[in-house]
Amino acid sequence: MKDFRSVTFLPCSDIKTTVLFYRDTLKLRVRATQGDNLYIFDTGYGYWGFCQYSDGRKPLSGDKGVCLSLNLDSDEEVMEVYRQIKDVCPIYREPAVHSLFPVFSFFILDPDGYLIEIQHTVLV
Repeated sequence: MKDFRSVTFLPCSDIKTTVLFYRDTLKLRVRATQGDNLYIFDTGYGYWGFCQYSDGRKPLSGDKGVCLSLNLDSDEEVMEVYRQIKDVCPIYREPAVHSLFPVFSFFILDPDGYLIEIQHTVLV
């Protein structure tokens, strides 16, 4: 079987603000664009595509939304990212070890309120 790479498409309210956040704050590489309203970012394991739809579609954020996770190779890398962005990005939950899962992470919110987890977990 071939290795699949996922692309998750998510609506956003302002593509310019979204691009600034993911490209400049999180340092994700823009993999592709389609016109001025769709940007696809490389997460290392797959892709996140953000689109400002013309039909008024709202972001899937808030308590009924999704959690986007970025996995790193160590707790130290998680802390390195935390130190780099803590002064320029709203921290939703400070770095901690989770009680239910073998995960060390912290959570941030993007401009549309998408919950993003920066984590180190062993993927089996």
